[in-house]
Parts: sequence; structure tokens; C-alpha cells
Amino acid sequence: MTELRKTPFYEPLAAAGGRFIDFFGWKMPVQFEGIIEEHKHVREKVGVFDVSHMGEIVLQGPRALEAIDKLVVNDVAALEDGQALYTPVCQPDGGIVDDVIVYRRAVDDIFVCVNASNADKDFRWFHDNVSDMCEVINRSDDYGQLALQGPAAPEVLAAALPEEGPEIAAFAPFRHRTINFEGHDVLVSTTGYTGEKGFELYIPNPVALKVWERLAAAGEAFDFKPIGLGARDTLRLEMKFCLYGNDIDETTNPLEAGLNWTVKLDKADFIGKDAILRQKEEGLKRKLVGIKMIDRGIPRPGYVLFAGDDPELQVGRVVSGTQSPTLGEAIALAYIDVPHHKRGKGRELLVDIRGRKRRAKVVKTPFLKK
Repeated sequence: MTELRKTPFYEPLAAAGGRFIDFFGWKMPVQFEGIIEEHKHVREKVGVFDVSHMGEIVLQGPRALEAIDKLVVNDVAALEDGQALYTPVCQPDGGIVDDVIVYRRAVDDIFVCVNASNADKDFRWFHDNVSDMCEVINRSDDYGQLALQGPAAPEVLAAALPEEGPEIAAFAPFRHRTINFEGHDVLVSTTGYTGEKGFELYIPNPVALKVWERLAAAGEAFDFKPIGLGARDTLRLEMKFCLYGNDIDETTNPLEAGLNWTVKLDKADFIGKDAILRQKEEGLKRKLVGIKMIDRGIPRPGYVLFAGDDPELQVGRVVSGTQSPTLGEAIALAYIDVPHHKRGKGRELLVDIRGRKRRAKVVKTPFLKK
């Protein structure tokens, strides 16, 4: 049996009472005090997530910008150095290889954060498709990554990194800067997966624990706490942030997933462009939408949806669902056949929850308005 990998922050997280699980080969904390308590703590105060299991891939060379724009559906060339964007990476048929954050450090230096489950797959995909254009380097083993999230996150960052932290704390969303920390380059960005103010820090392993200690010491005055992956999932779902492997994968395309805002069809050719254009012209057969329960019950992944006016007509399936700790309501994301995906007064769906059909409705997302 292969031993689970540990992140640079395993020891302090274990000391904090973390309950660990196997997460794509990593020993990761799923919770500490409890998912609901941790979720609310991030919404109200500040918490830190160990997300060192995520992967990092760097594209370097004179054609790096051209290469990344071939790989992704969004427009990296439209960014300035120091900006970032969210984007799917697609197959030729429009299926989603992964959804990533791209950091433009320079025209010849592109840093990409990829999902933990896809790190090796993405590296092979990038290498196979653009290694003739630029150098493709897998840096996934070189970094620890922390996500500092919550209303007090700017104050904690400013106190932990007094030289540059205050300026970075005031950045608009999806900005980043590389700072020198004891001789190592640490990338600090105003990105996150919770909908709250926050930062993600990509920290070279030799100084990872020292950065953790700085944040923890600065955070004492703000009730800083470590947060597990369980609350990370409920936080992202309230914001309708997609989870790869649940809500999107190689069988889904960006348009039906509601990610059309990321697809820049007017830019130069990119992998999947022809297929996405064709899907747009032909019309979508299903769409990813938010639903809320009217009746009691929680819509879990895999639960089948039926038309409200025809209980035998199957129209969709839940991909993510939970009881929202902030809203106190049962919410879910589901792929629903067109035109049953539409919102409207009197429109209802039925969710098969353990053999009983419960009423639900399609609602506007994100579920939580920030």
C-alpha cells in the first residue's frame, strides 16, 4: 500500500486536531471543530486552508503567452503582468480537461495552478500540446500552498508580511505579486474558493512552515483558525464555484456548465474552439443550474430530478448538494435538460430522495449574494 503524502503543514494541522482523510493520495484535513462551525468562521472571521495538494505548472520562454492561450478558453493575452484569471482547459471536442487559475508573471513566464486530481494529467496535456512552443515545467512538488480566507484576511496578511503585505492586502481580486521571503520567491494572490476576501500563497517548501508561523502569529488577534476541506466544499457551493470531478469533467463543456463568461471566441484559435462554436450554434441540451429544496430533504450528488408536472419524466441529475450553513436551506447544482432548467413562478422539479420525490425549484446563482 502506497503511503499517503503529507504537506509541509501536516504537523501544525495535526496538532490543531485535524481529522485527516486520503484525498487523491494526500493526507489532508477534512475538518477540525466541525464543518458548520468552520464554514461560519470563514464567513464571519478568518480561516486558513492547506491546499498544498494542488498542482503548479510553469510555462516559460518567448512563446509562453501564445502557448497558454492555445491551451485555455479565456484570454491570457488580455491580462497585464501581475493579473490572473480563471479558465477551463478543453479537449478538441469541448470537454473540460481541468479548470485552472493562470497567473501572468511576465509575457514569457506563466504560472498555472491546477487541480490536485489532475496535476499529472494536466502536465502531460500541456507538454503534449505546447512543448514545441515553450518550456513546460511541473513544479507541483516544490510548493506548499495556503488559502487565507475571510473578512479579516487582509488584516492578517498585512500583519504577517509587514513589508509588502499591506499593499497586497489592498489589491483588487485576481491580482498577484511575487515577494522575497528569506531568499525564496513566494507568490501571493488575491484569489480564493470561498467568495470571501482572501489570498492564496504559493510558498517554496523550504520556507513553508516559517510563512505558516508568521500567519498564525499575526492571526491570533483575529481568531485565526485552520479550516478543513469539508467547509471548503460547502463554502464554494454557496458561491456556485464548480468542483472538478463533480460539476465539470471531460464529458461536460464550458457552455452547459455556465462558464460561457470564460470563453473568448473572438481570440486566436485555441483547443476546443471549433467544438464550442458548434455547440453554441446548435444549442445546448442541458445546463448546470442551482436548485433549492421546497420540501424537506438534502439533494445529494447522483439524485435524479423529474419534471414537476410529470413525475415520470426524468430531466436531470444532482452533481453537488448540501445543507447551506449560511442560508439554512438545502441547495444543489444539477444538470437539467433544456427547457426544464428555466426559472419561473410556479415551476417546480421533483428530486428523488431515497425513493420519495420531494419538491424543489431552480434559483438564481450564486446562492449567497456577496
